[in-house]
Amino acid sequence: MIPHLRDRTFLVTGASSGIGLALVELLIERGAQVIAAARSAERAVPALDAVRGRQPEARLSFLQIDLADFSSIRSAAALLLAEGQRLDVLVNNAGVAVTSGASVDGFDLTYATNHLGPFLLTNLLLPLIREAPHGRIVNVSSGSHMAVRRIDWSRLERCTAATRGGIGDYAQSKLMNVIHAKELARRLAGTPVRTSSLHPGVVATNVWRSMPRPAQWFLKLFMLSNTQGAATPLYCATAPELDDVSGRYYDKCREAKCNPLADDPANGTTLWTLSEAATARSAAAGA
Repeated sequence: MIPHLRDRTFLVTGASSGIGLALVELLIERGAQVIAAARSAERAVPALDAVRGRQPEARLSFLQIDLADFSSIRSAAALLLAEGQRLDVLVNNAGVAVTSGASVDGFDLTYATNHLGPFLLTNLLLPLIREAPHGRIVNVSSGSHMAVRRIDWSRLERCTAATRGGIGDYAQSKLMNVIHAKELARRLAGTPVRTSSLHPGVVATNVWRSMPRPAQWFLKLFMLSNTQGAATPLYCATAPELDDVSGRYYDKCREAKCNPLADDPANGTTLWTLSEAATARSAAAGA
């Protein structure tokens, strides 16, 4: 058990499988209290029960939330706020890749799940995180964000036709995770809250579930395990040496260079403005 984690509460999204579930278990092993958030209670509850079976002293609760549904996000956040729930660290881990269709609010599913949903959740939970002595917001991004050469901001607008998000859209949404963490760091300067984004490695998780099965099976032969993939998120969420730095990008538990587009404050401002407009209550109501 790590003493300084005993008094901390972590919320991990995408916690029913993959990196999220592995991170939940690693945090519990270290004495933390964990809120495991996921879309499907049917999948999450048995997985979390298995964790409790291995760790009977676990302080673990489940929060149902669909990050592609703004009303679900608002309901989940309102529940935590109403309960006066302590929250020290938010790990925005949930994500999808190579998806098709639109969210219930009318946005491309990749961008809704990977960026707009986490953006809204983070904003709604900021009052709790700001009360923590060492609050942190951790965005699980991907090294694929390095491939983006130009940001297509139109992807944060409502879909006018059926879309299929490819690897390029996944990379763009993951770049948005990095920009989001940096812009948050600028906006939260002077507060105790620290932000980070990271590449967990290429991990054999359900994020690839929309790809053809033969491609999934082949790719997973070369991927990291979920526990290996959880190492850098764990580092960003808990390492004491990160108490004094914010907005950085990490890989293999070390600070790393990110896409230069993420270092441009103008992109941070644009992302914030468009994301705020997309997730506004009035916009959601008109979907």
